[in-house]
Amino acid sequence: MQSRRLALVYLVLGLAGLALTWSQNLAYFGPAAAGGFADFLRGTVANPGARSIAFDILIVGWTASIWMVIEGRRRRMKFVWLYPVLGWTVAMAFAVPLFLAVRELALRTPPEIEGRPGLIDGLGLGLVSAFALVLLVLGVRAAGLI
Repeated sequence: MQSRRLALVYLVLGLAGLALTWSQNLAYFGPAAAGGFADFLRGTVANPGARSIAFDILIVGWTASIWMVIEGRRRRMKFVWLYPVLGWTVAMAFAVPLFLAVRELALRTPPEIEGRPGLIDGLGLGLVSAFALVLLVLGVRAAGLI
């Protein structure tokens, strides 16, 4: 019963994250938005404070994505790649609590049948993420955003 309550708390947090982020996204990209996504990206690097928050979220998001895939495979959760995809396309504030809710329910699985990801899984995800970060920083820099 405890795990169901905790899963419910995670789901409520995920729904709050979805509502809070998308209320702002819709306000930003609403009818009055002229600059579109490029203007949105410029806003994330507009000053050192915005860059600090953007880079903080970026690193936490990549870290969470790697962990969600590895932990999800270890727990043999279905559709484990869906959580990082939701995080990067919808909101990390939605995807991470959703993953935690599903994981909490998956923790009820006996440990002897858990999957065990290999070392290459974590290294591969880490290398791909590091490469993506380098490309992102170079692209933002080339676009003159920082």
